[in-house]
This record gives sequence, C-alpha cells and structure tokens, in this order.
Amino acid sequence: MKTTNRPLVLASVMLAMFVGAVEATIVATAMPSIAADLGGFSKYSWVFSAYLLMNTVTVLIYGKLSDIFGRKPIFAFGIILFLVGSLMCGLANSMDQLIIYRLIQGMGAGAVLPIATTIVGDIYSAEERAKIQGYLSSVWGISAVSGPAIGGILVATVGWEYVFWVNIPLGILALAGVLLFLKEPKKSGKPSIDYAGAVLLTIGLVSLLYLLVEGGVGFDWISASTGILIAVAVTAITLFVYVERKVKDPIMPFEIWKNKTILYANLVSLTTGIILISVSSYLPTYVTGVMEQPAAIAGFTLTAMSIGWPIAATLSGRLLIRFGYFRTSLAGGMFLVAGAALFVLMRPEAGPWWAALSSFVIGIGMGLTSTAFIVSIQSAVTYEKRGVATASNMFMRNLGSTIGVALLGTVLNTSLLKYFSNSEEGYDLDSINTLLTVESREGMPAETLRYLQEGLSMALQNVYAVMAVFAVISLLLIFGLPRDKGVKKNVQ
Repeated sequence: MKTTNRPLVLASVMLAMFVGAVEATIVATAMPSIAADLGGFSKYSWVFSAYLLMNTVTVLIYGKLSDIFGRKPIFAFGIILFLVGSLMCGLANSMDQLIIYRLIQGMGAGAVLPIATTIVGDIYSAEERAKIQGYLSSVWGISAVSGPAIGGILVATVGWEYVFWVNIPLGILALAGVLLFLKEPKKSGKPSIDYAGAVLLTIGLVSLLYLLVEGGVGFDWISASTGILIAVAVTAITLFVYVERKVKDPIMPFEIWKNKTILYANLVSLTTGIILISVSSYLPTYVTGVMEQPAAIAGFTLTAMSIGWPIAATLSGRLLIRFGYFRTSLAGGMFLVAGAALFVLMRPEAGPWWAALSSFVIGIGMGLTSTAFIVSIQSAVTYEKRGVATASNMFMRNLGSTIGVALLGTVLNTSLLKYFSNSEEGYDLDSINTLLTVESREGMPAETLRYLQEGLSMALQNVYAVMAVFAVISLLLIFGLPRDKGVKKNVQ
C-alpha cells in the first residue's frame, strides 16, 4: 500500500481551510453590492447567519461520520456540497435564493474545516502536530486579512458573483490533493449510523440557533415564537441525550466529555467564541461611529487581531513542545484577559492605535489557546474518536459566537434604549446609523453628534465589560486542564 504524501496533503488541507474560512470575511465586503443588486436589505444579516447556522449544526455529524467511513469520503462530500453552494450563490436572482444557497454552502463547510484539521491529526505525530496545527491556525488569520481585500477587488472588477465563484478552482485543487495523496487504513466491519441522533441533534440546534439569531429582531424575546422554539429545542436535545446513551455507535459519544482535557478545552472554546464575535462585530462600529475614523482605519484595527492570531498560533506549536498544553493555554488566557481589559479601558480620545493594540492582544490569546486545544484534544483520543472530538471543539466555538451575537446585541440595544429614554428628542436605535458615515455626521448639529456618540460609547463599553467577564471565565476554566510538562515525542 502506498503511503500518504504528507506535504501535498498538508498543502491541500490548508487550501481547503482557507476556502472555508475566507468565505466568512470575503462576503462582508460584497454585501452592499449584493443588497443593491438583489434587494431584500431586511434579510441582510441572514446571508451571514444561514452559513453560520448550517456550519454549526452539521459539524458534529460530519465529525462522527468521518470516524465511521474515513476522512476522504466525508471530506469529498462536504467540499463538493460547498462548491455546489458557491456556484449557486453566484447565480442567485433574489436575496431569498441567496440565503437558501448559503445554507447549502454552510452545510458543506461543516465538513471541510473539522475534517481538514482531523486529517492533520491523523498523519502527524503529537510532537509534529504542535507545529503543524499552528500553521493551520494561521490560515484563519491570513483569510481574515486577505478576505476583505480579495472581496473588494472582485466586486470592483468582475462583479460580486465571483466572490463565491473564486472558491471553485481552489476547492477542486484541495479535493484532488486529498483524494490522490491521502492513504487511509481500510475500514472493517459494518458501519452503524445513528440516524435518530442526527435528526434530533439537527432539530434541537436549528431551533436553538434560530432563536438566538432572530430573537429580539424577527420576533420579541417574550412571545409565542420564543416559547415554541425553546420547547422544541429542549425536547429535541433531551431526546438526543437519551438516544445517545442507548445507541450502539452514537453521533456524540459522551464518554469523551469525561476526559478533562476535552471538557475544559471545549468550555473555554465556548467562551472564546463569545470574545471573538464581540471584537469582530463591534470594534468597527466603535472606531467609525465614536472615534470618527474612516472604514479603512476601522478595518485596520480589526486586522490587527488577524495578525496576532497566526503569529501566536505558530509560536504556540513551539511552546507546546517545551512547556506543554496547560502552560501554553494559560498564557493564552492571560492575553485574552489583558486584551479585554484594554477594550474596557478604551476611550474615544485614545484613537485607533489603542483599538488596534487591544485587537492584537486578543489575537495573541486566540492563537495560543486554539492551537493548544486542538493538539491536546487530538492527543487525548484514539483515531476512531478523533474526528468527533475535533469537531466538538469547533462546534463549541461556533456555538459561543452564535450565543455572543444574541447576548451582546441585547446588551448593546438595551443600553442604548435606556440612554435614549432620558432624552425628549425621540431618538431610537436607528439614530445610531447617522454616526457611521462621514456625510451624515457632517450635516448633524454638534450637540446631537456628541449626545449620540456618548450613548454609543457607553453602550459599547457595556459590551466590552461583558466580554471581559467571559475572558476571566476563560482563564479560570483553563485551570481545569490537566497539568503536563510538554508534548511527548512519537505519540500517535
């Protein structure tokens, strides 16, 4: 039997991860042009939410299927589905169509990212994994930096459709590399598929995530819709837990959560998902609306996190070998707390350099922790459970980001409404829109401008205070990780 060509498989895996990761940022640049062309601005946010929703829902299922059938067939299915969705997104004639095609795209992406990471865990030893997973983590940073630029160039030159179509040749190359050069052990025995668990998990997560995304936006938090979604989610997830404890080969083997490394790494990933979304969603608003900086400067402050992340991810591989998972994760947790403190202390007069520094420090924390968690989780389980264990970590971070969107959005809106309640001018949440462009600010009375900026600054400070709480929780949870002295050599 031929052996795996590791360099070519690694290159293919990194390309696949880049395609999946860049999709989250490249579309943001194109959305104004898409909305102008297709209409349906009220559904703007669902172009992002649809992708995140299906990605989060399917990631655990694909992770388990890759343990049953092997990495190659599930990876191939996921990337083909992703590419079909990409093709259809570029052909969309309405915002409703685009949202449906983004669901398909997200369903495919749910397989691409976790299985690509799992493949690396399979073909490299524990010592090698520490370095290689740092490279994979850096893909996220590179995609975040290059995505908006690539999207802007494509929209300006050939049209927004190519924001989706650029994925196709890259995805085909990644697929060909994995199919041709990855050699897997043959699967023996008849596979046992947990269909009931997959259906219940999908129903429960779709209900929960739809509630988190649309609650307070599409319907009131206190409403019949909220009650129905909570009831469906709780019922489906309760039945899922019951089924998983009885079935022969469960989608989510709960025994992996008894491993302290997996339990605490995943809990920290949940809280860091909230931190991540608080920076990426609200920092540009602060820099543009409160500091009165142009969009390019706001983008620069966010890019600083994407620079810190790959630097720390690459460094994390070396630290893991020398100091071990616990101390590397602890250092990452300290950077997260330091970055969150910088955000809490940020004031408008500090300028964009303070915002960029805060973002960079958070990126350092994310890079150190994410790499340490993936390597430690993959070292804690056998080949047969590595797919679902890796997927569980990505699922928890995605879930954290989705919870963060709902929680932090509520904090921001509630803070602003309370601030406006003391005014007799009849301001509402839409009044903040006037702060976000130079033209609208120029035509505004100085007193009104100052009042709105003070309100937005105060509300975002509350958001960052909540983020800081989760940073401290992350640091405390890291102390639950087992102590170790460094990655042992030649561990498979």
